[in-house]
Amino acid sequence: MTSSDDKARPVSLSEVKNILNKFSKEREEMLYEQRIALEHAQKFAKLPVKKTNDMIKELMKLEFLERVHAYKIADLLPNTKDDIKTIFAKERITLSEDDIKKILEIVGKYYIE
Repeated sequence: MTSSDDKARPVSLSEVKNILNKFSKEREEMLYEQRIALEHAQKFAKLPVKKTNDMIKELMKLEFLERVHAYKIADLLPNTKDDIKTIFAKERITLSEDDIKKILEIVGKYYIE
């Protein structure tokens, strides 16, 4: 194991869904927590992994967002200014109206209800 394997990294809900789906096919029975996590991911992961990863890459180009924020946005897919403000309510980041607009444009580009 290398030192880079020791570091935790964010994983999107779409990736979790894929990982757990593969895992469920390889094993006869999943643990209770794994089944619950898979059900949650199937219910709430609205985009395929490729689209989610593309959105995260584009969000990461915005200088004011950190990686963890990009993943959170990609998982929650906010579609209003209030949704964005709620995501950042406990953060030490103050987003301008222009920043919020940029985020909503990127999310709208990848996710249409």
